[in-house]
Amino acid sequence: MARLRVYLAGPEVFLPDAVAAGAEKKRLCAQHGFEGVFPLDAELEAASPRATGLAISAANEALIRSSELVIANMTPFRGPSADVGTAYEMGFARALGKRVLAYTESAVSFAPRTRAFLAERDELAADGERATNGTSIEAFELADNLMLVGALAEQAYEPSGSFEACLLLAKRATVGALR
Repeated sequence: MARLRVYLAGPEVFLPDAVAAGAEKKRLCAQHGFEGVFPLDAELEAASPRATGLAISAANEALIRSSELVIANMTPFRGPSADVGTAYEMGFARALGKRVLAYTESAVSFAPRTRAFLAERDELAADGERATNGTSIEAFELADNLMLVGALAEQAYEPSGSFEACLLLAKRATVGALR
């Protein structure tokens, strides 16, 4: 029986050892009965930076289309929220009707992270509920933006958990799909 393909969304592609990080996640996927698909798996021809960027986007969308589910690393990246590319991939997969699962290594919910981020920049209003520009802070006691977590509401989600814990959730969530 063919293994379910799992697209591995997350900011690991920006790590200095991105290929090794992807290989480790793919190894863990195989150990749990899945075929891991890492964004760097797509083979691209060298082109201008703009053309390469657009080719990466198209290739990653194709990898998502070819996968049955997505596991996303929603650990905050370059700010208080998940990586914006990961957020896009989660929404894209959800819109295609793919199962989306996620995890985060942060035990702190989105609102306190956002407050801390704004405070570091002297952009937190005195009331602690708004930025100095008057915009409100999303305070729903969720791990990230409500739309990202909402996309997972009917799916498995492992808050403050590891990738491997999410794989176990994926295995339980897909048992019916494997029959």
